[in-house]
Order: sequence, then C-alpha cells, then structure tokens
Amino acid sequence: MAYFAVKHKPLLLFTALAVLWSACAAPAADACTTTIVTKGASADGSAYVTHSNDSFSSDPSIVYVPARDHPAGSMRKVYPSAIAWDDYPDYNCTSNPRLVAPERAPGYDRPGLQQTKPLGEIPQVPHTYAYLDSDYAIMNEKGLMLGECTNNSLHLEYLEPKPGRGLFYASELGRVALERCVTAQEAVRLMGSLIDEYGLWGTGETLLVADRNEGWVMEMQPTPSGKGGFWIAQRVPDGEFFVAANQFRIRSVKPDSPDQIFNPRLPDMLKEAGWAAYDKQGNPDWVRSMQAAEDFHPYFALRRVWRAMSLVAPSAKLPAKVKGWDTERYPFSIRPDHPLTLAEIMDLHRDAYENTAFDRRAGENAGLFASPYRYGDKKWERSITSRNTAYTWIAQLNSKLPAPVCWLAMNAPAESVYIPLAVATLPEAYENADRKQFDATKAWWISGQVTLLTRGYYSVFAPEVREAARREEQRAAKLVEAGAGQSAEAFAQTLRDNANRTLAAWKDLYGSLLAAHDTDHRIDYDARQSEKMKADKVTKY
Repeated sequence: MAYFAVKHKPLLLFTALAVLWSACAAPAADACTTTIVTKGASADGSAYVTHSNDSFSSDPSIVYVPARDHPAGSMRKVYPSAIAWDDYPDYNCTSNPRLVAPERAPGYDRPGLQQTKPLGEIPQVPHTYAYLDSDYAIMNEKGLMLGECTNNSLHLEYLEPKPGRGLFYASELGRVALERCVTAQEAVRLMGSLIDEYGLWGTGETLLVADRNEGWVMEMQPTPSGKGGFWIAQRVPDGEFFVAANQFRIRSVKPDSPDQIFNPRLPDMLKEAGWAAYDKQGNPDWVRSMQAAEDFHPYFALRRVWRAMSLVAPSAKLPAKVKGWDTERYPFSIRPDHPLTLAEIMDLHRDAYENTAFDRRAGENAGLFASPYRYGDKKWERSITSRNTAYTWIAQLNSKLPAPVCWLAMNAPAESVYIPLAVATLPEAYENADRKQFDATKAWWISGQVTLLTRGYYSVFAPEVREAARREEQRAAKLVEAGAGQSAEAFAQTLRDNANRTLAAWKDLYGSLLAAHDTDHRIDYDARQSEKMKADKVTKY
C-alpha cells in the first residue's frame, strides 16, 4: 500500500480502524512470549514473571478468584479450555467467555449463559488461596507467579480432549497450583504429579513458575495416548534472566541434577515412544526429543529469544542468525549486563527489533506509517510486540510490598499502559469484558480505542502514546513504592483507585489524540517521513 496525504480524515480514519479491527478478528495461533527475572537480576530485588497473551481469540476478562474453605470430601471440577485450540460445544466451552462456573468466582458467573461442563474432577483441599486469573493463571495472594507459552512439536501438534484421555491442560494445571501452593518447587511437583496421575491433553506448553526466591521453567507435552504426559522442570539460577517464545528451551535431561525435577521414568518414556534423542554426553535432549521445531517461520521463535537476551545482555554478542531450530547457540538463561529496572522489563514487551537490521518500523519491514505490524494471511517473522497481543502482565514480588502486584497492560503494551493491581477484588472495568461487544466502561475497550487509533497512524501517534504511558507508569511506580507501610487491604484499594484514574486518563487521551492531529499538514508530513525511512533502509533476509 502506498503512502498518501490524508484529505478526508474522518472517513479515512474510521475506515482504517475498521480494516484493522476486521483483520484483528481473523483466527491466529497463540504465540506468547514469557520471561523470568530472578531477584538477583533485578534492580529493586523483586522477582518478576512476564507473559504476553498473544491470541485473537483470547478472553480479555481478568478475574479475581477468592480464597475459599471447602468441606471434607468435596471435589474440584477440572474444566476444558478453548484457548488450547478451539471451542468445544459439547462442553459449552468457548473462547469468549472462557469459563462459566459460578462456584469458582463471581467473575465466572455469567447469567444467561450455559455453565461450562467439566472434563472431570479431582479431590479438593480444605483451603484454596486467592489468585488472579485470565486465559492462564497469573499469580496468587502468596506471591506464586506464572507465565506461559505454547510450543510446537512435530511428533504431536495437538491432542484433543476425549473420554479416556488426559484430564488436564496447562491452564487448569496452573490454576490448581495457585490454589494450593506457596513456593515454585511445590507448584512444579504438584503439577507434575497431576500430569502423572490424570494425564495431559492439548499442546506442548512452557509454564514459568516463580516465588520470591526461585524461578523454575516447567515444560510439558501430551503423550499420543493421553495417559500421563512428558514433563520436566529446570531452575533458573539466581541473578539470571530467562525467556521462552513458543519453543521448548530445556536441553539435557540430567538424572542427578538438583536443578531439575521430572518424572524419574522420563528417559524411559521417551525411549518407549520412539522420541528419544541424545546429546553428546549421552543424556536425553529434551528439545530434540520433542522435535520442537520453529512454528510458521524460521525465525518465529528463536529471534525473539535472541532479541530478549541481547537486550538484557548485549555484551554476550549472541548471533541473530543460527543454523537450525535445535541450535545450542542460545543459553538456557543469561546474566544481564546490569540489574534490570521495572521500566526496562516493561519495554522488553514493547520491542519490535528497533534499531537493528530487523527493525519492523523501517525499510521493507515497515507497514503503513512505519507500523511494526502486518495484516493478511502471510506468516511474517514475529517480534516480541504483536498485533494480536490481548494483554501482557508483569507479576512482581518482593519483601517490601504489602501484597503481590500484577502490572497489567491491555492490548499490546507498545500502544498501551501498564497498570498495577493487587491480588484482590478488581475494578469492575477488568471483569466480564466481551471483545465482540463494545463497552466503553471496560479496560479492554478503553485501551483498545487508543491502540487501534495508534496503529492506524503509527508514526504520528505512537511517540505521544508512549510518553503518556511512561508518565502514568512512573507515577504508579512511586505509588507502589510509597505503599510499603500500608496494610494489604489499603494497598489494594490504593491500586484500584489508581487503576480507575489511569483508565479515565486513557479515555481522555483517545479524544485528545483525535483532536490534536486533525490537520492535513501533520499527517502528510509523517507520511513523507515514513516513505523516506522505507527508501533509506531496505533489509534483505
């Protein structure tokens, strides 16, 4: 599409937004990016887990699941998840809403809709902890934090849930862990035991699991029969940073390592399945055993791993191009060149390979008005920021905070703002959102208006949106820091008030952007600048 001056602004603006929105409604596979920043790798001593939920079908509701006491002998329902692959009409399971289950939380009580049918049940425990939930579980009141990405396997892309097959998908595993566990190791062992006993269905998955002291990477893959499952977990050394992007990351399976947890039968299971591949030392190689090839594009996954590690540790000089999906050029985790600040962690999820040979805003990589995004059916190389990002969270925990904090950005954070929330009752703007029905009171839509406007004229609006986000985020960070002496209840209310304030400011931002740029001159100038950028820098792969 050629660049051009805007002569009929209102009509063109809303036509462009309609095109963008219809493109965003097209189906696409999940493609999340997730990281761990251990406490020794952060500037403030916090442990962090981040996750971008990248799916056009994602439910944008964020739900607070309260703590509960349960009678002896009660059972916990285990539900299917449409985010794993598709809707399941037989179970009243859809992508939006993801769950109708009033017994779990008020946010899952959707009057007028049929309740989701469970796949089965497991024995309930006497007490379950409160947590924040989305398509995947986020973090609980004790500070246990999760992240997720879906992985490809040439052996088994997907196992459908059917009677006699596995009971659990990764999303429900994570929820059970947050309901019952305090530490990351405890959560890994619980989820592993549930896979062993009840079986796994769905896709290959990476779950990041962290508490204030430890970060673990847990990876899992269904067996062809749905009985049990392949799973392994590895500790991220304190002081280091880890990233996963739709590809398994654990390599050698080491039976005597204190930094790994797995079913002792895993090496035999791989061999019995005919999947086992080995490293030079004779240990099973998890990545090769899973045939964890890149999905869609040769640099769909690994380039994001390269980019994240290069941002935090440029001195490592990791190569941007490697031979094969099973390369060993990228380490499991890496020590940052300096302790990472919260602002740097936020910006990592805003990245589109800026100022590299792969810059998505320049040359033939760029879209209209230097946009980093693409539309249509072609499988483009992925950057960390993505047009299909529904929301991104940064879970944070340290000993100074009155309660665990989740920094949440609705839509892609490159055109949005992170807002801190406690593991407590949420503002009404976050629950019961429907991405198919506009609602100006919901955070998803408040953010989405600014996001879609920005994507229509990226080089015009993106700098101002980014600056507005930084102002709000810096103010919120000071508010979080100042809350150190508050009770957990007072702290949660402080963050609710701040969230409502920021959402109101974002509503005002949408209007001010429309009004401030209603000139032919500014749009035409930026169009010509974008054309110049394309001419100056053309990148060939």
